[in-house]
Amino acid sequence: MGLLPDEAKVLPPPGIVNRNSVWFGLCGWATAMLHNSLNRRPALKAGVHRQALFITVGWFIGYHLTKYENYKYATLDRDMNEYIRLHPNEFPEKERKTFAEIVEPFHPIR
Repeated sequence: MGLLPDEAKVLPPPGIVNRNSVWFGLCGWATAMLHNSLNRRPALKAGVHRQALFITVGWFIGYHLTKYENYKYATLDRDMNEYIRLHPNEFPEKERKTFAEIVEPFHPIR
């Protein structure tokens, strides 16, 4: 089961590169750099394997947070559309206007 219920499996998966994955991957890398600095090691050269591990863990967390975020937004959209469908009197159909009816006529000054 995990974080997401079974109904979340019908949603399309997010892209591998998304804002949360990149952000958490960079936060993982910064955490490894900070850990090296606090232990008085060379920040970039020491523990490259640990840097790669922290980036991977951050990327994984960001990917799954994006899946959870997409699920939450999908449930909100579903509930909102269901409410609109059940209460049509609160959401009357608006009169359609063409673009020409909205824009004022243009008269160039010469």
